[in-house]
Amino acid sequence: MAARISTQKRKLIWAVIICLLVIAVIILSLQFKINGQITSSGRTRKYLIYVPESYDPDSPTPLVISIHGFVQWPAHQQSMTGWNQLADEDGFLVVYPRGTGFPLRWNTRPVSNGSGSKEQDLQFFSDLLDHLEQTYNIDPERVYVNGMSNGGGMSDLLACELSDRIAAIGGVAGAYLYPRDDCNPRRPVPVIAFHGQDDQIVPYQGGTSSRNEQFMFTTVEDWAASWATNNSCADTPEKTKITENITRLDYLDCKENALVVFYKVGDAGHTWPGGEKLPVWIAGYTNQEINASALMWEFFKDYPYR
Repeated sequence: MAARISTQKRKLIWAVIICLLVIAVIILSLQFKINGQITSSGRTRKYLIYVPESYDPDSPTPLVISIHGFVQWPAHQQSMTGWNQLADEDGFLVVYPRGTGFPLRWNTRPVSNGSGSKEQDLQFFSDLLDHLEQTYNIDPERVYVNGMSNGGGMSDLLACELSDRIAAIGGVAGAYLYPRDDCNPRRPVPVIAFHGQDDQIVPYQGGTSSRNEQFMFTTVEDWAASWATNNSCADTPEKTKITENITRLDYLDCKENALVVFYKVGDAGHTWPGGEKLPVWIAGYTNQEINASALMWEFFKDYPYR
């Protein structure tokens, strides 16, 4: 009798373990979900795309590309930023590309590493645009890019190297590592960016990251000023106090009206303003006084590619 009960207990334990494993697989598949892939530079590259119900294949439609950060992934970028809700409201498509390597990342520096090179990532975005334009009715004059952290750095690189296909860019807590002397876009590129002054991962005042000392960052305001120079804007930005914690810097009088707008978020860490909160002990405080995605979209709408 005791042996029979013991056997039943073992079967029950194994059944519970199997159920937990199945649940774990389902959760992971939802977290890391991907619904598209292409071949680029001989490699399979993946992405997650959101198509709102209002999409009309007979009407040219804007495309927003939102790029995850280092150690992050497409579905996380989707949930953190709220771009899908904006797409439902205004009828544009959103694609969340996936980086390479482990952990996932983007190659934004001139040097190559084990996960590939910046040339391969640039080719991936060019190939991805080709693929999406063949699959959907994408308006080529309204393609916008934004990203978080390492994804913000990728957005910066795309503006430098693919300005003939990108109408405007946005960055949040951007890890901007591409040398400014190497950034020579073919045209002025409108830029909107956000950065927390308490960011310890990509320090606002520049220097090394608290997570990886091999990366040396310039001050974020100097990065914004470099884009103002590229766009032939006025040297000194106009400053506007938005809230007690937030100041907006506007570089005006730019060539082709390609403005550079920068939000200094005094109490924020390495986070997306108005977005899904990250653990404070990892990333710092998430400011909810503004919504970075909504402000980006309002900015992007003023800039079809010319």
